[in-house]
Amino acid sequence: MPFGEYPYTIDDKGRLVMPPAFRDFVEDGMILTRGMEGCLYVFPLASWRRVEEQLEGLPLTDAASRAFVRFFYSGASKARLDNQSRVSVPLALRTFAGLGSDVIVAGAPGRLELWTPARWEAAIAAVQQDPPNPDLLAHFVA
Repeated sequence: MPFGEYPYTIDDKGRLVMPPAFRDFVEDGMILTRGMEGCLYVFPLASWRRVEEQLEGLPLTDAASRAFVRFFYSGASKARLDNQSRVSVPLALRTFAGLGSDVIVAGAPGRLELWTPARWEAAIAAVQQDPPNPDLLAHFVA
């Protein structure tokens, strides 16, 4: 599982050097797509296959499901690390997430997240101000 957060930069060609802690996680390729709260999600191929299965299982007759699939799937882009451990982040995804040169690369269960520093700090502050319901976390604490 990838964990930790790393401040990095995206160069003027839209390439991000993957932090060393995450390189093994995405070494076989990855899918970049729109994420929640204005970030990007980066899934290794094996995790993406599980995501696809979940998306395929959503009811075609439900408008909200179709909208979510459209949002999530249509923005997806397949990528690989180059010889310098960089990944190209498509312009449309950079624009969606508001990514400039500074980016936070954060680990999450089964994926990485790419954030602008301001959005990352706001997301973390929001959790600190309004923590999740303790019942949601009860099974994590022994």
